[in-house]
Amino acid sequence: MLSAPIDQKTVRQLFARPEKILGSDFLRREIAGRMREKLELVKIQPERVLDAGCGDGADLAHLQKIFAGAHVLGADASPQMLAAALQNQRVAGSSVGRLLAKWTPPALARSLRSQNEGLACADFARLPLAANAVDLVWSNLALHWHPQPDLVFAEWRRVLRTEGLLMFSCFGPDTLIELRQAFAGIDELPHTIPFVDMHDFGDMLVNAGFSTPVMDMEKITLTYDAIDKLIADVRALGGNPLLTRRTGLMGRRAWQKLCDAFDKMRSADNRVPLTFEIVYGHAFRPAPKKISSGEAIIRLDLHKKPPP
Repeated sequence: MLSAPIDQKTVRQLFARPEKILGSDFLRREIAGRMREKLELVKIQPERVLDAGCGDGADLAHLQKIFAGAHVLGADASPQMLAAALQNQRVAGSSVGRLLAKWTPPALARSLRSQNEGLACADFARLPLAANAVDLVWSNLALHWHPQPDLVFAEWRRVLRTEGLLMFSCFGPDTLIELRQAFAGIDELPHTIPFVDMHDFGDMLVNAGFSTPVMDMEKITLTYDAIDKLIADVRALGGNPLLTRRTGLMGRRAWQKLCDAFDKMRSADNRVPLTFEIVYGHAFRPAPKKISSGEAIIRLDLHKKPPP
């Protein structure tokens, strides 16, 4: 099931220059922090963690700090972002690692040494991992770049162990709504992804075999003095990977119409708003109810007395 005509080759090209993506990293770091707060409410001690859509590896370091004894893996579709993640790991390992070597617990030291072995360039829906390979799948603002999130959920369930946890965030339908409104007066082409509603994600999780998914949503509004800075941040977040997107350059007249449309949105403090709807989800892979032959599994509580 396609959520949108997203061209995955274009997605990889949009993320091929990590230095351009850095301009929007403030939003990813903010959402990652909010995800970690939610993760604190779940009592798990994973042995293996997968960051699906790890980018330049910023979340890998935080996950390793939270789960010091775990082996933290990273997967991303962009070879350039993975190269940046590897470089960041090497810098951290050569400076901070040496400085703290004699105070670092042995389990953490082993994990730090093994991090460079855990980066893979891969499609979210075709991970190079065996079934039941990880205890936690973490994905921060990455899922909306895939055209088939239902297949991604099925793959994430496959690599999770029984009672393993999936935790993710992505953009929802009201993301960049001001941008869509501004472009509406210029052409009828789509200038943003038609982001998936959180209720549809919940249905996909259930259909993929996850138990009791919990979905949540909040809106974050950024404001800008300059319209060119707003557009630069939108591009830094990944831009437009749709097959149906505008392919030519915008002319001066169209740019002025776009600026005029944004100017009409300015608030009392003369700033232009830009909305981001953030969808959060988490769910567990449940224990199987049937064995491979199709027979049902009935669990008995031996400590519970039968009814009179």
